[in-house]
Amino acid sequence: MDILMGGSKKSQLIYKPFGAFFYCYIAIQLTEMKIQFWSIGKQNEKYVKEGVEIFTKRISNYFPVEWIIIPTPKNSGMMSEMDLRKKEGDLILDYLVKDDYLILLDERGKNISSETLAELIKDCGNKSIKKIIFLIGGAFGVDEQVQKRANFIWSISKLVFPHQLVRLILSEQIYRACTILRNEKYHHT
Repeated sequence: MDILMGGSKKSQLIYKPFGAFFYCYIAIQLTEMKIQFWSIGKQNEKYVKEGVEIFTKRISNYFPVEWIIIPTPKNSGMMSEMDLRKKEGDLILDYLVKDDYLILLDERGKNISSETLAELIKDCGNKSIKKIIFLIGGAFGVDEQVQKRANFIWSISKLVFPHQLVRLILSEQIYRACTILRNEKYHHT
């Protein structure tokens, strides 16, 4: 029987039985890595909303997770593609914090397997990264400055999907990666 004694949220004294005695050690709870999904555009359409919510809830059993939908800038229909990418890029860069690990989704990025994605997430945790952000850019992609800021550029597929569908695929793949890390039965090789 372990005896837990007080401590802060980040550490706790634990006494373990050792014969007729107890030995004491400090259990340190590492800061939990958070996962955020950022997407530029409208709220989820009905046809993907339920699936995104299901997989996001499942991910929350492994990591704190949230979606941040960044609205398309006002008057975007009047802007050139380049001006729109620049405006959206400025918004993204304003939201980012220096230590955020940014994974940009782009069809020109690197194709990786589900197992490699799981390893990428595990490596971030091993490097004590506090927050991973998966970014789905706007309709015309992202500005060059955002691409330069990205720590990793990932292609889910060489196919082009509607942004709404990418949200569903992304949330499912992150859930799949979580189950791979825990050696659970969801993923089949």
